[in-house]
Parts: sequence; C-alpha cells; structure tokens
Amino acid sequence: MSDNNQPRPFTLDTSEEKIADLHRRVAATRWPGPELVTDRSQGVQLATMQELARYWTSSHDWRAFEARLNSLPQFTIEIDGVQIHYLHVRSPHEDALPLIMTHGWPGSIVELLGAVGPLTDPTAHGGQAEDAFHLVLPSLPGYGFSAAPMELGWENGRIAAAWAQLMTSLGYSRYVAQGGDVGAAVTDAMGRQGPDGLLGIHLNLLAGAIGLKDHLPAQSEAERRAHDKLATFTTDGFGYFLEQSTRPQTIGYSLLDSPVGLAAWMLDHDTDSYYKMSKAFVDKEQTGSLSRDTILDNITLYWLTGTGASAARWYWEFGRFLAAAGASGHAPPPVQVPVAFTTFPDEIWAAPRSWVETAYPDLAWFHEAQRGGHFAAWEEPDLFTAELRAAFRPLR
Repeated sequence: MSDNNQPRPFTLDTSEEKIADLHRRVAATRWPGPELVTDRSQGVQLATMQELARYWTSSHDWRAFEARLNSLPQFTIEIDGVQIHYLHVRSPHEDALPLIMTHGWPGSIVELLGAVGPLTDPTAHGGQAEDAFHLVLPSLPGYGFSAAPMELGWENGRIAAAWAQLMTSLGYSRYVAQGGDVGAAVTDAMGRQGPDGLLGIHLNLLAGAIGLKDHLPAQSEAERRAHDKLATFTTDGFGYFLEQSTRPQTIGYSLLDSPVGLAAWMLDHDTDSYYKMSKAFVDKEQTGSLSRDTILDNITLYWLTGTGASAARWYWEFGRFLAAAGASGHAPPPVQVPVAFTTFPDEIWAAPRSWVETAYPDLAWFHEAQRGGHFAAWEEPDLFTAELRAAFRPLR
C-alpha cells in the first residue's frame, strides 16, 4: 500500500514571502467608487472592504492562526487519487461517538474550530462525558489544504464515499456525520449511500429546497416566510451561486489575482452573514466566534492555498449532477439512516419542520434554535454543540 494511502502528520508552515506578497497586493488594491445606496443591494460596501484591508495588513495575525491550527492533530491521506487534509481530534473520553463534520463555501475548517473543544471535551465546557465526540474535520477536495481533483466527477456522492473511506481508515466502525451548506449536500449523500458504520446524520441547511420549492408547503406563516426567503435568494442573492455553477474558471482568475477581490466575493454570500461580517470590521461588533480575526483567517486560508477557483468548481459539479438527475427523471435514493435537523432562525431560508419532512419523510429529530444563521458553528459554537449533543444522543 502506498504511503499516501496512510495518514501522514501535517503541519502548517507559511513562508514570510507569501505573507509579504499578500500584504503588498492588498496595499496595491485599485478601489472602485462608493456604492450609490446605503445597503448591500449594489454589493459589498466600500467602507467594509477598506476597513477589512486596513485591518488585514496592520493587525491580523496569521501566525496566531497557524499556531492554533498546529495545536490540533492534522493529517493528510490519499483517497480516490486526491490528497485530503483533515483534523482528527480524539476526545479524552474513550467511549466518545466518532463524528465527521463537513464545512461549506465560503467557509472552511475555520468555521468549525470553535466547536472542537465543546464537542470533544464536554466536561470542560459544561457538558457530560456521555456527550463526547471523537471529531474528524476534513477539508473538501479543492479547499484549504486538500488537493484539487484533476478529473471530473467530484460531486457530493463521490465526496461522501471518500468520507466513508476516511472513517474506515481511521478505524471507526460506527460513527455519525454532520454538515451545513456544501457540507449538508455531502452529508445528505452519505445518508443516502448508507455506508457500513454510519448511524445517522445531522443537517442545518435544507440544501434540496431550491429543487423542491414547488413541492414545499406554503400554508403557515413560517412556510410563507421561508418561501419568501428562498425567492429572495434565487433572485437577489444568487450571483455567486450562478457564476460558480456555470463559470468557476472565469471567476477563478480574479479570485487568485486580488486578495481584496477574493475577500469581497467571499463576503457577498447572504444578507444576514454579510451584515454580521461587515459589523465585525466597521462597527467592531463580534457575533460569537465570528470575529475580524477568524473571518480573515478563513479568507487568508483561501488566498495562501490558491483555492478560489478549485473550491468554486464544486458548484459546477453540483450543477451537472442536478441536471443529470433531472434529465433521468429518477428520484434520489431514500436516506438509509436516521436524519436530525436544526433550523437556525437567520439561515438563508429557515426551513420549517414541514419542509424538512418533505425532503426526509422519516425525520427522526427536529429542533428550532433560538439564534444563529448560515454559519451556525462559527457564530454560535456552544449552541451548535448543544444541538449536536441532543440530536445524536439517541444513537449512542
């Protein structure tokens, strides 16, 4: 067996030249004029980006993030021809439940780091030992320190199969999976594949709502509100999705050439998270772990790894997959394991229970959280942790 097929320790060590080049490029930014409106309707606001750029070159400490990441056990392993990077943090409680969590776009493992301590060591964070998890956090193919696939076909199903192989290679014969955003689509695919050892899944985004929107109930106030949010997203907040699902290579040239261009593209995701991130810079208001530093940790990770284009390609693969599925006329296979779902109130579309049951008729567990948005683990790591503890407790 090749050495690449065995876990290999990974340490992040960024050269000073790369950091200096980043700062030089930020300082050389050619700025557009200010937007002609007082909100984000014309895009990411100039004041937000100029304050982000100022903080990026004057105060952000990449070395602090590097040390934080290197304090956690990291590895790489080759799966299906692609080098995958992952964190593997075992709980001090040996009977902990193994959990693989998948991030999304424009996120990375950065968005999940605040939940690592509470999930793996609950007794140190106000929880009980019986709620502990052994945690596996892979970087999606083409994201962060995972290599970019050099062939087509790396859509949700193939990534899901790779994650099952990863858990098997780590010796886990029973485990659970969680995901939001892109991670929700991958985790959904894991549930439908039903690999040996997978006990159940937890999701915090109903990724299939776009394709199911004509079949989703619209009777109650919550259902109508969710339809309004979904309609807003697919008409006003869909730009990044459309570009990345049709022309990821085109936008990739800009994302790899301008750090500020990359940052603006990543901030322009959804209204709620945009304003939270904007306030972190302009108003110095932090939402949970969503701080100026962690936002820039995430953006800098994309920049230094040069993954703007390769990360965007997932959307192209997803688009091809959906088109093929639609052309076939076949419904997706049923989910093979129990499904748990948390709706966070500030999600792009906060799915009511009736919507989730449309996608998952045998829904095993559902809860509406008190606060939190699209980046739930990032914004509210303790609340997010409590959701996962409750959701997976019946499967232990």
